[in-house]
Amino acid sequence: MRQIQYGSNLINLGLVIVDMQNGFVSKGGSYDKLGMNIENYQQVIPNIKRLINFCREEKIPIFYTMAIREPSGIDLLLNIHNILPRAREERLQNVKIPICMRDTWDAQIIDEIKPQKEDHIILKRRDSAFQDTELRVWLQSIQVNTLIFCGIDTSICVETSLRDAFNIGYDVILVSDATASGNKKHYETTIERVRDYYGIVINTDDLKKMIRVLQELNEDDVYSTDGKEERISEFLENHKLINVRKEKQ
Repeated sequence: MRQIQYGSNLINLGLVIVDMQNGFVSKGGSYDKLGMNIENYQQVIPNIKRLINFCREEKIPIFYTMAIREPSGIDLLLNIHNILPRAREERLQNVKIPICMRDTWDAQIIDEIKPQKEDHIILKRRDSAFQDTELRVWLQSIQVNTLIFCGIDTSICVETSLRDAFNIGYDVILVSDATASGNKKHYETTIERVRDYYGIVINTDDLKKMIRVLQELNEDDVYSTDGKEERISEFLENHKLINVRKEKQ
């Protein structure tokens, strides 16, 4: 697993790919059949694929989430909530067009980014990848402490998962060109909110550069101590991050 020394701290990275399933993304999937716009979701597939390939090269563990529903309808929101926005209507029981029903093609990860044997699959029934799932236990077991997020929908499941991760102690990175929302305004609001309050927002190419810069900072035989401090300060400034090393002194 990729480990990066950042000052006196050790960064252990993990990639979380949220809900890239046929039902949401593919032609012929349930969202497509319901007449929902899936174009934005499809446009980020190439960047997610590039991100996955990079993480495999860097030995960064990969976690896929799959939003699933039970055929019986026992996990429907209507069984729990008395107040639900109409925008949630597409997530409710639909006899003619069920969404991501367990053990169906609709629920499967899209072919372009199929999980491999060494990857991990998280089944979730609510927006967050952490709500009643094994994800936190699995991350702790391999000591991952920094999560890279991509997938869909930016303003719903991705943001909810990222916020939960932050609030239970993980550092978070959102890859801006590898996530999409059906609503452009909602996407932009999430990007701004994450950048201002939670962590790093960065595109795929710059993420690769950032990780390589952090790796270089750990090469004592290449950079002097003074040079390393300057480069860390530059990194902090570029991403508008607090210098926690200074705050702890």
